[in-house]
Amino acid sequence: MKRLVFCSIFTVLGLLIAKPNNEILYSHDLKSTGVYVTVAGAAGVNSTKTSEPAVSGQGEMRFKVLYTSAHLPEKAKKVLVSAHGGFAVDRRQGHGETYFALPGAGIIQISADFKTIRLLDTVDSVKDVNLHNTTIWYGDGKGYLTFPANKTGQIYTTTLDGNLVNSLGPPDSNDNFDQPAVRDYFFGKGNFAPTDVEEIGGQFYVATGYSSLDFILTARILSTNPFKVIWHDLAFGGKGSEPGKFGTGHGITVPPGKKRLDVSDRPNSEVDRFTRYGHYQSTLKLPKGSFPCDIDYEGQYGVVGCLHGPDRSKGAPIYILKGDKVVSAVMIKEDLGLKNFQHIHNAVLRKTNDKFYIIAQAWNPGDFAILEQVID
Repeated sequence: MKRLVFCSIFTVLGLLIAKPNNEILYSHDLKSTGVYVTVAGAAGVNSTKTSEPAVSGQGEMRFKVLYTSAHLPEKAKKVLVSAHGGFAVDRRQGHGETYFALPGAGIIQISADFKTIRLLDTVDSVKDVNLHNTTIWYGDGKGYLTFPANKTGQIYTTTLDGNLVNSLGPPDSNDNFDQPAVRDYFFGKGNFAPTDVEEIGGQFYVATGYSSLDFILTARILSTNPFKVIWHDLAFGGKGSEPGKFGTGHGITVPPGKKRLDVSDRPNSEVDRFTRYGHYQSTLKLPKGSFPCDIDYEGQYGVVGCLHGPDRSKGAPIYILKGDKVVSAVMIKEDLGLKNFQHIHNAVLRKTNDKFYIIAQAWNPGDFAILEQVID
């Protein structure tokens, strides 16, 4: 018996709402955008046609497409092909907003219920450069966003409404790091290409995996009013494949409720874990060849977006972990039909109304999608 499979994409049209301050929101109804598969029985056999969304993943962590890039504001869609960044989720009680940035569009906020996405008013110095990832942190009762600009070597901090409050420039030979290799690197005017930033206890931790340095550097936040940051002496890591070293230290994450740093090491297919003092603790091994870009946590689960997968003939996976074990591999390109997701640059996990969601970004070309957990 033969089966014919037909795929079609149903796109939800957005309602454009203009606000008095010229802020543009794209609001959508409750119906999602998905890839649907229709299966029909062979001729002469009694059968009924069914229409179900394509699903990817295993066990309880299976997902379908909720929204595609059609959900983004027009200015964001125009520059989406250049996407090369990552997301940060405001996990405080009563919040749930997700933030990221696109070069040429600026900082973008996704509402907690995913229905609206808006562009924040972003100064040109921040809007026009690539912000390689996003972190959210809190000080003096306020929330802040910090972005590493990998090409210009700047680290920008804004308020949650996009107001720029600080720009930290590259280290130089006057910054007295405690690692001789780091001091020598900047004395020789080595390239500074930050790929991610995290914050613990008033200190920034900066990954530098796009340079031959590949150390985690630190900077001390001296005050937030006025906002002042200076480079600190602590540095750790460096190039290598042995424990505590990086092939490319790409993403850096502080798990919620912990004072631990998880550094995603792409070519070594692992996540290396450190104390906030730079002491190596352990390594989380991922499938060989997966090239993890970053890790994010939601409750007992972790999510890892990968630049490649073990099988490079397919699109890259998003791994879902439970207790540091891979329990599901979500294949956006292979299974869900979103062809631009050959490489995953970042993914975060959200839980709302007892259901999990993945927000994902592709690279080269850039793309965007929100996936929804399938509940049987």
